[in-house]
Amino acid sequence: MSDALPIRAVLVVGVSGSGKTTVGQALAERLGAPWTFADADDFHSPEALEKMGRGVALTDADRAPWLERLAGLFAERLDLGPPTVLACSALRAAYRDTLTRGDARIGTVWLDAPRALLADRLAARLDAHGENPVGPSLLPSQIATFEPPAEALRLDATQPVEALVQQTAAFVESNR
Repeated sequence: MSDALPIRAVLVVGVSGSGKTTVGQALAERLGAPWTFADADDFHSPEALEKMGRGVALTDADRAPWLERLAGLFAERLDLGPPTVLACSALRAAYRDTLTRGDARIGTVWLDAPRALLADRLAARLDAHGENPVGPSLLPSQIATFEPPAEALRLDATQPVEALVQQTAAFVESNR
C-alpha cells in the first residue's frame, strides 16, 4: 500500500462510445458493496438532453451547472460515502478539475478507443435504442474537444470489458 490517500471514487472518462457506462457499472459490481455506480448523463438538465438530441454540442456554459452537480456528488460521497464509480465524458482537463477539485481520493481511468470503433458502437447503440442523447453526429466534436488526461490509468477500450474491469479494480485496490 502506498502513502497516498486511498481511492474512494473512480472517474471513468472518455468520449461517447468508449464504454464508460458498461465498464463503470461492472467495476462498481466487482468492487462490491458499499461501492455504487453513477452515470453523469443522468445529471444533465432536460434542456441539455434536448440540445444533444438535436445533434448540437453543449457549450461550456451548458456544461457548467452539470459539472457542479457532479462535483457535489463526489464531494458528498467522498465525505459521507458510499464510494462511487462515476462514468463521465469529462472531455477537458478543466472539466475534470471541476469534478475532482484535486482530491487524491478520486482515481481517474481513461478508456481510449479508435475512432472507427467509437462510431460503430454509437451507431449500434442508436440502432438498438432508437434514440440516444449523444449519437454518432456528436462524435467529431467530442474527439476534437477531448484533452487526454495526464494523470489517469489509460486503458485500451478495445479490450473485453472483464479485462478493463480487472485492470481498474487492481488500480483501485492497490490504492486502498
